[in-house]
Amino acid sequence: MCGVAGFVTTTPASGSVVNLGRMTEALRHRGPDDFGFYHDEWAHLGHRRLSIIDLAGGHQPITNETSTLWITYNGEIYNHAELRPALEQAGHRYRTRSDTETILHAYEQHGADCLALFRGMFAFAIWDSRQRRLFCARDRLGIKPFYYYWDGRLFAFASEIKALFEHPSISPALDDQLLPEVLAFGYASGDRALFRGIRKLMPGHHLTLDLNESNPQPRIERYWDVPAPAASEDLDRRAWIAETRRRLEEAVRMRLMSDVPLGMFLSGGVDSSAIAALLKRFTSSPVKTFAVGYREAPFSELSYAARVARAIGTEHYETTIGLEDFFGALPRLIWHEDEPIAWPSSVSLYFVSKLAAEQVKVVLTGEGSDELFGGYERYRWYFLNQRAASAYRVVPARLRRWIRSQGATSRLLGPTLRRKLRHTVLGRDGTFQSLFLDNFYGAFSCEEQEQLIRTAPTGMYENFLDHWNARPEASTLGRMLYADQKTYLVELLMKQDQMSMACSIESRVPFLDHTLVEFAARIPDRLKLSGGIQKYVLKKAVADLLPRAIIHRKKMGFPTPLRQWLLDPRAEPLYAALRSRDGLLASHLDMREVDALIQRHRSGAEDATDRIWRLVNLQLWGDLFLTGRRDQWWNGLGAREAVSSV
Repeated sequence: MCGVAGFVTTTPASGSVVNLGRMTEALRHRGPDDFGFYHDEWAHLGHRRLSIIDLAGGHQPITNETSTLWITYNGEIYNHAELRPALEQAGHRYRTRSDTETILHAYEQHGADCLALFRGMFAFAIWDSRQRRLFCARDRLGIKPFYYYWDGRLFAFASEIKALFEHPSISPALDDQLLPEVLAFGYASGDRALFRGIRKLMPGHHLTLDLNESNPQPRIERYWDVPAPAASEDLDRRAWIAETRRRLEEAVRMRLMSDVPLGMFLSGGVDSSAIAALLKRFTSSPVKTFAVGYREAPFSELSYAARVARAIGTEHYETTIGLEDFFGALPRLIWHEDEPIAWPSSVSLYFVSKLAAEQVKVVLTGEGSDELFGGYERYRWYFLNQRAASAYRVVPARLRRWIRSQGATSRLLGPTLRRKLRHTVLGRDGTFQSLFLDNFYGAFSCEEQEQLIRTAPTGMYENFLDHWNARPEASTLGRMLYADQKTYLVELLMKQDQMSMACSIESRVPFLDHTLVEFAARIPDRLKLSGGIQKYVLKKAVADLLPRAIIHRKKMGFPTPLRQWLLDPRAEPLYAALRSRDGLLASHLDMREVDALIQRHRSGAEDATDRIWRLVNLQLWGDLFLTGRRDQWWNGLGAREAVSSV
């Protein structure tokens, strides 16, 4: 919906008006419709608005009746109209019909407990000028971002990291302790950003900073978590399916709240297709759907999306991209995400957002379903590998190590077959880290990082394992889903937010209505993975909405022809960028290992697509934010000036 930025200081500071103006200007793409500021001696709140609700009256920051509380807010509270009567009965007077004012009055009435009332997505900061207290909160699942900086004197916050660097007291610097995790996962999954000193307010948490304290420090508390699995409930299969459908319908209906046109991102998979079908049923006006694909047909889902659009009767729009589009946009999209891009699908998401922005200001998406209902192939493959590993242990350890070595290096096997074998028990050591994390998450394994990083890698999987170990009483699938919801999903949502907001449109995620998430946590594993069918209960719940071939088609998950592109001669500027001795990589990695990896990939001896993708993003991120070489990549990796300057 918007972009928020601001700061408070323990002592009055000069230049605050200019500094806040620069911070909010860096977020113009998030809110091109309006902007506003609040200033006093201690606090400075800024806002950029994308007008969705109460177009005339929703200007921010908004204050209460006594002008003692001020709020800057990003998001949507879908049940705000239901909450309003009780707040008015308690004596609160509204000046607008916006959901922003409901948050403010609810905080006046209930304090931090107000968060339990809200259904929606949000990140906001409320300044109490009388108490000199700042209260910040982020929604339960992390749909909306909130970054902050604190040095004991200055507390600054923003929807995007780049806005923080517009304050003269905050400068970008690498937190090199996070390199191992970023090389493995592609992102930092905890509360630290890859920039030193920049933190994320994690999903389901609120933060309070009281300047009246003698030694003020941010106090962070968790107000919500995905509930732990309870004893199996006495529901039969049909009841679970019916309740899944009812709750999904409710979540979609709530997200139709808008004073501007809305549409749907449609991939042709079961998640987005089901929501599109419900959207069509619940609205009387034409429904517009948007899809993106690649010029390389085997990687394009456009035919599936078009089939769904015909079946449910939407106005359907498509766009296709190729190598030049992809690498031409990549540097600016890294700038929009503020950190290295974890998955190539971010680029696809940007292009479909750009397409949608020509028609609508709000879109619904299918994000989040896989983490609720067990939709990823890696869950099923882990269980298959785990069973195979039990039998494989009868083979002597020495012979297992030899087979593993041959599978990884033998020239008798092509790179594609070696890559596939690496995902089976034949290429793994049988531990959870090897069979699950190294196998399906880690681009650079611990062994590879020991050769690549100049200091010994630590903490690669620490955050993920913290969440995995937090639910020892849960089933294996339950622990996987919980850890993914706390790490992988949060990064996916950041991607969804930043890529859509780069095009000034808002994305809504019905599957992540927190009451639906809480319900899904109670569904038995046997109804999530059933006889090899993933998301069984969801597929049954929406079976009447879609063609059977769509519901049961193999999941593609936004595939990208990146491997082919990296073997294309047109990718040479990318490798030139990687080899640069003036970039971030040369300062922190052994460039002999980088050169050798590139050589093995380009010669066809090894498929290193995922690792090269990690390195490219790190290198470009470093140039965009740290080395002062942003201009040479700003027009894309294929630009002539970029090639000639390396």
